[in-house]
Amino acid sequence: MHNECMVALQIRDVPEEVRDALAAQAKARGQSLQAYLLELVETQARRLRNTATLDRFAGRSDGTRSLPGESASELNDQRERGGGPWGSAA
Repeated sequence: MHNECMVALQIRDVPEEVRDALAAQAKARGQSLQAYLLELVETQARRLRNTATLDRFAGRSDGTRSLPGESASELNDQRERGGGPWGSAA
């Protein structure tokens, strides 16, 4: 767990059915509601940091831009040609 100074968060006006659903999910995972909600908040904070990092690189033009799957296809093409950026095939 964390040893640094912690803050308390309070969420008001949570509908009962939302609280019940969260409590049921926490129980299914073997966690307290507190632990489950803390995990959700920490996960969201990590995602926001990751998104911010990716956004910093979004406008860069100092390299190639490949669509998902294109890099693997390009690498296979280079291997089939017997070369690539690291020299010829052995």
